[in-house]
Amino acid sequence: MTQDQLKALVGRAALEHVPAGAVVGVGTGSTVNHFIDALATMSARISGAVSSSEQSTQRLRAHGIRVLDSADVERLPLYVDGADEIDPRGHMIKGGGAALTREKIVADLAERFVCIADESKRVDVLGRFPLPVEVIPMAAAQVARRFAAAYGGVARVRDGVRTDNGQLILDVHGLRITDPLAMETEVNQWPGVVTVGIFARHRASMCLLGTPLGVVTLRY
Repeated sequence: MTQDQLKALVGRAALEHVPAGAVVGVGTGSTVNHFIDALATMSARISGAVSSSEQSTQRLRAHGIRVLDSADVERLPLYVDGADEIDPRGHMIKGGGAALTREKIVADLAERFVCIADESKRVDVLGRFPLPVEVIPMAAAQVARRFAAAYGGVARVRDGVRTDNGQLILDVHGLRITDPLAMETEVNQWPGVVTVGIFARHRASMCLLGTPLGVVTLRY
């Protein structure tokens, strides 16, 4: 199976975890696009969705799925999103699609986070994928220097990218993240950081992993 076929496989598998009548939290990215397309087949059985990006919002609405603002809901039973990496404890690196801040906001509303990913995203230690960090522009150079001093990471501004919040993305290369929660807590307090793309506090409760043998369910 191709990588895209594996993504479609887990996108469809996630439907089994969507409660009838629910408002569903929906992430961002190529794997989530397959979930949105699958969700359209049961749109009459859900109450709507809260989206983590303008891109996902447009796709949901194109399928006739009602999109609610996050301010209009107090809790979500489920958040479905992909990952750039996921470790054996359900910690993730996210933000390859530059939606990490809004993804964290929606994840914080959810009772369960179901990660959908193909098997290439599974790693023993986070850091092979460059770590995305959303920063306000005036702090970009300062935050890059702090990554070099604190963690030996090399941070580069992602060319031509502005987030839905109007900010920049730094991609930090050369990291080995052995304590994701500690790094997330530390970096999120640096002045100018909007959020870091480590999802340890909001880690996955389950991962539907696409493999050539089918979907493997990992619980954390």
